[in-house]
Amino acid sequence: MDADRFAKDAFSEEISKMAGEKTLVGSIHPDVLAFTAGDDTVLDRVLVEADCIGSAAHVTMLSALPLKPALFNEDERQRVIAELVRIMQCHRRGEFEITAADQDVHLAVERSLTSAVGELGKRVHTARSRNDQVALDLRLYAKTEILGMINQAATLAGVLLDLAQRHERVPMVGRTHLQPAMPSSVGVWASAYAESLLDDIELLQGAYVQNNRCPLGSAAGYGVPLPIDRALASRLLDFDRPVHNVMYASNARGKVESVILNAAIQVMLSCARLAEDMVLFMMPEFGYFRLPSQYCTGSSIMPQKQNPDVFELVRARSASVLSCAARITGVLKGLPGGYQRDLQETKAPFMEGVRITQETLRVLTLVMAQVQVDPVALSRGFSPGVFATDRALALVAGGMPFRDAYDAVKSGLSALETMDAADAIAAKTHEGTTAGLDLPGLQQRVAAASGFAADRLGQYHAAVSALLGIAYPALDV
Repeated sequence: MDADRFAKDAFSEEISKMAGEKTLVGSIHPDVLAFTAGDDTVLDRVLVEADCIGSAAHVTMLSALPLKPALFNEDERQRVIAELVRIMQCHRRGEFEITAADQDVHLAVERSLTSAVGELGKRVHTARSRNDQVALDLRLYAKTEILGMINQAATLAGVLLDLAQRHERVPMVGRTHLQPAMPSSVGVWASAYAESLLDDIELLQGAYVQNNRCPLGSAAGYGVPLPIDRALASRLLDFDRPVHNVMYASNARGKVESVILNAAIQVMLSCARLAEDMVLFMMPEFGYFRLPSQYCTGSSIMPQKQNPDVFELVRARSASVLSCAARITGVLKGLPGGYQRDLQETKAPFMEGVRITQETLRVLTLVMAQVQVDPVALSRGFSPGVFATDRALALVAGGMPFRDAYDAVKSGLSALETMDAADAIAAKTHEGTTAGLDLPGLQQRVAAASGFAADRLGQYHAAVSALLGIAYPALDV
């Protein structure tokens, strides 16, 4: 009897589920709804403002269509945009909800909009699909995130250049295979990582250019039979231009995110190698660099420990960004043309990779600004053999063939004990070496990168402010 009752109850529950949960796009079995919505109800919280801004541009473009009657007159357009601003303000106060029935931010905003402005809210999705809507939201999100990474990377590069300038002529053994190699300096070491980051910034700028193209108006990937003005929507959102081909606008979803993360990977690789150097050179056996205790962590059992956990985690998190990019490309590699729901799975790794990169840059900037240099410990790294190449080249300058000089020095390394590290680094004056560093030139590149990020962000904020009719990003909350 109990088994029969259990079977009947389970059957009744399943019949109830079969009725489905009503959403804006139809009734969906709750289990299917939960599976297909995935993490979007959580992830999409960071896209609420982008979705509202994109919707404001779309409604403005629709209001300009030469249709009679007009889809939106000017008063109606302003009513919709005012409500979109209100949704953004509610979101900033933590009062805007994306429910399971909404599935995503797009339907949540449309639900809220329709509830507030009625029939006008039902018109907003005209000539638009969630396909181009999510592609747009992600590009708007990425626009500010890339600029943030550029600015943060430039700030870290600036901190490294400050370190290089303060200790430009402090001798430091240059190493190959981690073994002592030739005389170098703290200035060369620190500015090497600064220049690496500056090159990485150029990749981020390239990713910004690829991202800064507007997919809106491509709809489901094949356009619409209405005379929409895609160039207008693009200008309203401060994009450089629309993605021209409507199908490619859909196909580029995931690809753009991959391009951005692959640029971020280069940033993380620079950070990881810097972090590994710091782990090594902070060891007591080296003692080249120190950090104040508040920038290290301790042990639960060993009272004396001051561990370089920040640098160790930077090494590990570079692998995390690599894995995020691999997850995206793994999804993309076998997809046919046109929108596929697989692309939903690229959102989480993209956001995670961006977040990790930004957090890494912020904490490294904080910590590297506190690095203390120990010139005495650095000087202890200079054994006579470090000067061997310099001595061989001095013999060459006196007329001896290089291979003969090489053999002569190798057979008499003890004769190098009187050589001076400061003299050795002062003798190398060609571009980029110990006495030939152009630190002001690198600082100019830092300033240019920071200026690029500030200018483009300012242009975007100005465009959104004009679109919304209210100062952005303040929103006067």
